Amino acid sequence: MTATDAARDTDPFADLRLTEWTSCGGCAAKWGASLLTDLVREMPVGADPSLLIGLAPFDDAAIYQVAPDVALVSTTDFFPPLVDHPADFGAIAAANACSDVFAMGGRVAIAVNIAAFPEHFPREAIAAIFDAAATVVSEAGGTIAGGHTIRNPEPIFGLAVQGVVHPDRVFRKGGARPGDVLLLSKPIGTGLTLAGGSADDAAAAVAGMKRLNRRASEDLQELGDAVHAVTDVTGYGLAGHGWEMAERGGVRVVVHTGSIVTYPGAREAAERGVRTGGDRRNRDYVEGHLVSSADAAGEALCMDPQTSGGLLVALDPASADRLTSGATGVGWWRVGEVAEGPASLELR
Repeated sequence: MTATDAARDTDPFADLRLTEWTSCGGCAAKWGASLLTDLVREMPVGADPSLLIGLAPFDDAAIYQVAPDVALVSTTDFFPPLVDHPADFGAIAAANACSDVFAMGGRVAIAVNIAAFPEHFPREAIAAIFDAAATVVSEAGGTIAGGHTIRNPEPIFGLAVQGVVHPDRVFRKGGARPGDVLLLSKPIGTGLTLAGGSADDAAAAVAGMKRLNRRASEDLQELGDAVHAVTDVTGYGLAGHGWEMAERGGVRVVVHTGSIVTYPGAREAAERGVRTGGDRRNRDYVEGHLVSSADAAGEALCMDPQTSGGLLVALDPASADRLTSGATGVGWWRVGEVAEGPASLELR
């Protein structure tokens, strides 16, 4: 019996290829940031004073104050499969959806599934997706409380997640200060690795995407006022989310592309010229705000759309040293620094 035969005997989904059911998967399926930003600007802005963070300006999640010391964190995220195994897809989708709560400094409370599947999609695969997502939400500190499933030609899955945070301890995209250090809590390159890496490379990226940002957020919460700005790096890439941090803070965000820690195979794929569908859209988003002396591979790593990426934080140098020393148990890496404005993104 070959290893492949053994895998088929132990894994009922060994021959299932979720990515064959869809044309675009993961956070790369997002609309381009430029178009989406224009649409958000046209939407009406609520006047409820309890809405602390909504669309003006938008952040990683909405924040609604319900008591003097309690605010609701509300977010949703869903996408088509970017991996073939149902359990991996469910786990990645759940970790990605919960990430926005952690990026705001909150804790996950409940989540509801958002699902769409073709009518002839294997029921066992749907159950595996739901089970894996429920496990990850539990690890995040929350509970699956319901959901909604519809028919659709392509499979889509994600969650609406509700969390809580103290109104005075909310992390925001804005607030980065000149002199801050930029750290990232996960490697870069999920899109490039899945598109151009080996099977082992892809397995490493899948493991990273399934890992929650809960511990990283708790690290930052312990630092208090030393943390000045936070966002999670997803579909707009390190460049797009770095630009948002720069724009909100009126600062220059400088990224050192040579020191970016990547998933296995990502930098090599970038050097070979591999590019994902989101690369062009992310370049369009930062056009006019970008100054780059980086090589082509370094730029590609920053433009690569991430799924369930890490937290990007701007914080004071002493606290950055504490995180990168390894004392927290989370792999924090320095990716750049914050300099005086005007607002711009610089890749070196």
